[in-house]
Amino acid sequence: MTSNQEQNNQEDMDLEKTNSEEIKIEEQSIEIEDRYKFGWSNYSEITNGRFAMLGFVAIILIELISQKSFLNWAGIF
Repeated sequence: MTSNQEQNNQEDMDLEKTNSEEIKIEEQSIEIEDRYKFGWSNYSEITNGRFAMLGFVAIILIELISQKSFLNWAGIF
């Protein structure tokens, strides 16, 4: 019975030790070249995504300010 208590005490101490220590995770960073290359490249994709987000925000602002849908505001419908 004492060995069970000792084992439980040891497990409790191990849990406390694990909880109190910082868990370190090795992070691997992905380096993206920040130079323009012609054609499909990471830089081109990131730049395209940023401009798409800016365009989407601009459309939302146009709709909020004009109180019309973007298609009506642009004269498409």
